[in-house]
Amino acid sequence: MKTYLSALALALCLLLPLPPAQAAQETGFVRSRTYAGEFSDLTPDSPFYDNVAALYAYGLSNGKEDGTFGPGDTVTLGQAVIFAGRIRGLYQTGDAGAALAHRRENAPAALAYLRYLQAEGVLEADFTGGDSELYQPASRAQVAHILSGLLPEEALPSVHDELVTLAYSSRRFLKDVNEYTPYYQDILALYRKGVSTGSDAAGSFLPGQPITRGALAAMLTRVVDPALRVRPQWDLSNLYLAVGTDLADLVEPGNYTLSPSTAEELESSLRSMLAQGNDQTVFYYPSLSEEEARRLMDQSLEVMKAYCEQGYNQVSCTRGAGLVTLRFSAAGAGPHTQAYRAAAMEAAAAVHDQLWNDGTLRPDMKQLEKARIYYTWICDHCAYDYQAGGDSLSHIPYNLFANGAAVCDGYTGAYNLLLKLEGIRCSTVVLGDHIWTAATLDGTEYHIDTTWGDTGSAVDYAYFAMPPQKSLAVHAGQSA
Repeated sequence: MKTYLSALALALCLLLPLPPAQAAQETGFVRSRTYAGEFSDLTPDSPFYDNVAALYAYGLSNGKEDGTFGPGDTVTLGQAVIFAGRIRGLYQTGDAGAALAHRRENAPAALAYLRYLQAEGVLEADFTGGDSELYQPASRAQVAHILSGLLPEEALPSVHDELVTLAYSSRRFLKDVNEYTPYYQDILALYRKGVSTGSDAAGSFLPGQPITRGALAAMLTRVVDPALRVRPQWDLSNLYLAVGTDLADLVEPGNYTLSPSTAEELESSLRSMLAQGNDQTVFYYPSLSEEEARRLMDQSLEVMKAYCEQGYNQVSCTRGAGLVTLRFSAAGAGPHTQAYRAAAMEAAAAVHDQLWNDGTLRPDMKQLEKARIYYTWICDHCAYDYQAGGDSLSHIPYNLFANGAAVCDGYTGAYNLLLKLEGIRCSTVVLGDHIWTAATLDGTEYHIDTTWGDTGSAVDYAYFAMPPQKSLAVHAGQSA
C-alpha cells in the first residue's frame, strides 16, 4: 500500500489539476497561456525547450511542485497515460480533465485516465498486465502505442508515408525496429505522422529504453501542434545502391545453440554463423559417433543449400573433447573461398546498382517485375557449364558473375543473391540433383528456375514465377 500511495503522489505532483483549455475541434488545440519561465530548470538552451514550453502553454503540465519540469527524468507508464488522456480530453471535450469526471473515490489518477483511453478505443482492454505496471518506467515503444492512435487521422495525418516506408524497407534507417519489435507499427506511425524522427542520424527509435519527460514533451506537443511536427532529414539519394553490402547483411540472424537437437535449432545456429560473417561454428556433442558426425555434416550442407548465395557447398569436421567444429568452404576454391565470396558479392552489387542507375529498375515496380528483370539478366549473362565437375567453381555464384558460366546451384545462388539485394525473401527447392529458387513476390510464393530458363537460344519464361504445385510437377517430369 505504501508503494501504491507513493506512486500516486508522484503522478499528482507531475500533473496537477489544470483549468480547461479554450479549445474547439474545428480550430484544433489552443495555447491558453504563455510560458514565462515557470520551470527553473528550463532555459532557452535546454533540449526540448520549445516543446516543454508548448506543453505548459497548451495547459498540459504545470511541472513539479518544486518549480522544475525535470526534462531528463524518467516517465512512468501511468504518467504517459495521464498526459495522453489529457490530450484526448482536450480534443474531445475541450477539458483536459475529462477523464476524471467518472473517477472513483481514492482511485489513482493514472487508472482513471487509462480507463478513459480504453473507453475511447485508444487503448485495448488488456494494455497493461496489471495496475501495478502503471508505476513502472514507460518504454518508448509503449509510448508509441499510446500516441499513435490518440487522435483521428484528420487531426494527426500520416504525411511522410513514402519517405518512412522506403527508409524502413531499405534497412538503412530505423535499424532497431523490425516486425518483432513490440508495437513496431505504432513506432513507424509516429515517424509517418511527424511525431518522431528518432534519436540519431539513422532514425533509431530505441524502443526498449525508458522515455524521458523531455522526449515525451516533444512527442506530445507534436501530436497537438502541427507547427511542431517534424520531417526526418534522411538522405535517400543512395537508397537503391547496394555497394558496400556484405553477404552477412543478407542473412536473417539466428540464435546459436551449443548442442542443437532439432533441425530448427541447427538451421538457426548456422544462420547465426552466416550473419556474423563467419565460416565455422562449434557445437558440443560429448559422445558423437562417426556416423552421427557425418549426419551432422550432411544436415549442415542441406542448410547451406538453402543459402546457396553465400557460396558454401562443402564442410569439414574436426572433433575433440566433445567439441565439434564445422568449417565451410567452396569446392575447388580451397583457401580462396572468402575471396571468391567477396568478389561475387561485389559483382552482384554492381549489377544491382547498374540496373537502378540506368532506370531498368524503378521504385514503382512490384517485386514480380524486379524478379523478372533479374531472371532475364541471369539468362542473358550466363551459359550452362557442361564440363563442370564436382570441384568446379561453376557451383557457386562467383563463376557466373566472373566468367559467365554456372550449373544449377551457381545459377540459383547468383539469382538469389540479386533477389536478396532487393529485400526479396527467397530460398531454394532441391529435387534430386537439381536446385532452383523459391521466392515470395508481393506476398505470393513462386518457384523460379533460371537454369532451365537458359537452356535455349532465347530466355524461356515458362520457368519464371511458376506456382509451386506446377513447378514440382514439371520438375518431377509430370504434366502440369
